[in-house]
Amino acid sequence: MKTFRHENKYYIHSREYDVLRHRLQTVLPSDEHSINDEGYLIRSLYFDNLFDADLFQKHYGIFRRKKFRIRIYNHSDAVIKLERKSRQGEYILKTSIPITRSEYEMILNQDYDFLKEREDELAREFYVFLQGEFMRPRVIVDYIREAYKSNISNVRITFDKELSFVTNTMDIFDANAITEEVISYPKMVLEVKYDHFLPDHIRQMIQVDAHQRSAISKYVLCRMASIQYHGF
Repeated sequence: MKTFRHENKYYIHSREYDVLRHRLQTVLPSDEHSINDEGYLIRSLYFDNLFDADLFQKHYGIFRRKKFRIRIYNHSDAVIKLERKSRQGEYILKTSIPITRSEYEMILNQDYDFLKEREDELAREFYVFLQGEFMRPRVIVDYIREAYKSNISNVRITFDKELSFVTNTMDIFDANAITEEVISYPKMVLEVKYDHFLPDHIRQMIQVDAHQRSAISKYVLCRMASIQYHGF
């Protein structure tokens, strides 16, 4: 059974990143999605309702929130995930199920009936939101993730770089997608996730207490930038 996890986020400078990644590389393995030293590309299509409820819940600091998204890695359709990310304060719970490329295409074409036929609770819940709240694609979010992990307390340390939104399409497989950066170098996002506790040796290694935590939402940053870019 999945449980809520701690998730702490920090803005860091490239100087801090260089030091921290060197320390982590000496003791922790990198994520299996990595294709080189820089990590891997994450592309996510986020959904929201006609009133941008998820966007403004974050804006107004609502304690309990959720977001639906479809996620791929490195522009490939080998792994396509439908995900729901739930949040209670600083705690998160991510639930995901695999979908096929054809199922993704059906969702993009607003052909949702297959979702209610699937046995997965998440698929049926997504169907209810799509139909009942008129939830639709809102923005595509891109970034490069460099991730390190530990089996102790299921720790994941990630550096998320080149956060961008797609300006000209809602299709995550569109070869002509154009991106616009939201967080530019030398700034990036450090995320620290763990189950029950953060081991002392990792806490000391990344000097968590030296950084100021920030309420960073990639969806909100990119959605707001998209609204400003398009004027709606």
